[in-house]
Amino acid sequence: MNIHEYQAKQLLAKFGVPVSKGIPCKTVDEVGKAYTDLGVPLAVVKAQIHAGGRGKAGGVKLVRSADEAKKVAQNLLGKPLVTHQTGPQGRIVKTLYVEAGSDIAREMYLAVLMDRAVQAPVVIAAAEGGVEIEELAAHKPQAIARHRVHPVKGLMPFQARALCKHLGLVGEQAKAGAKLIGGLVRAFMELDCSLAEINPMIVTKQGEVKALDAKMGFDDNALFRHKEVAELRDLNEEDPKEVEAKKFDLSYIALSGNIGCMVNGAGLAMATMDVIQQKGGMPANFLDVGGGANKEQVTDAFRILLSDQNVKGILVNIFGGIMKCDTIAEGVIAAAKETHLSVPLVVRLEGTNVELGRKLLQQSGLDLATAATLDEAAEKIVAAIR
Repeated sequence: MNIHEYQAKQLLAKFGVPVSKGIPCKTVDEVGKAYTDLGVPLAVVKAQIHAGGRGKAGGVKLVRSADEAKKVAQNLLGKPLVTHQTGPQGRIVKTLYVEAGSDIAREMYLAVLMDRAVQAPVVIAAAEGGVEIEELAAHKPQAIARHRVHPVKGLMPFQARALCKHLGLVGEQAKAGAKLIGGLVRAFMELDCSLAEINPMIVTKQGEVKALDAKMGFDDNALFRHKEVAELRDLNEEDPKEVEAKKFDLSYIALSGNIGCMVNGAGLAMATMDVIQQKGGMPANFLDVGGGANKEQVTDAFRILLSDQNVKGILVNIFGGIMKCDTIAEGVIAAAKETHLSVPLVVRLEGTNVELGRKLLQQSGLDLATAATLDEAAEKIVAAIR
């Protein structure tokens, strides 16, 4: 789960990370009032969407008066903002964050994320901030410092000092930087984050060290331990189909293709998508119904697939183990009849009760095709939608 910049800053401030004063706003008038309430000569109006590249897309604007702030708000609120991370459709801006401006002397990059290779959180720091860290890693890997965080002891003082040295912070700025880094790491670990990023982390001309922007993502499986974080979830920023799938304990991720996939098991789902592409098709989604799905969940999964207007055909690929093939067949039949299926359907079943499952499909009276192998199934669905 991701949250907005202003929400991340509110959380980080509780862990001692210095941030600028700011006010979230939903209307044009609120934006104008926020500028006045901040009482600063320069403020920044920032579009709040779950995507990077807002500045380059025109979603971050400097303003020097309440009227100027309101004018910016009129151009952003209720309108789509297209960045390199949103896709061509963009994201509708529903919230703006009005923040006191900062007199920036230098920008840096700082983040904490999970590194599965070392099975622990890792702090990543670079003296160049406000950049795409992936590009920096590709072209100047030596510019990035990495420090593994002990899962129990946390970040050690010598690591914080080393990170500050890498960032070029000395004296009082090094002390402030170490405090900021420590606060970011504690927030990451205590809130079960998957990512906590400050880009840029800045030094002002007055010598302050603080977070100018912030991004936080959380492990969905740990949200039950953090109700205050779960309440920050903005469903407007998520795909409605993915939100609906979560209600039924289905793992669903929308993609840009036109072949809907329903599979049990994440590995098999990935393999299914790969084979579809090898046969010249494009998957419209990743959908894992799990090993213990019942007839109702299969029906719900079908309904979610068909709610995507891009879907021109559906491939069901199930290996029956705990979930028997006849159960899947019953679910497919019920779903197809309930949703008045009007797109090609190919079903490949294998495993427990496979003969019974195939028999049920053949006797269903539905206009569908069956396949014995994944290759055959992928070839049939690609051909059908053409």
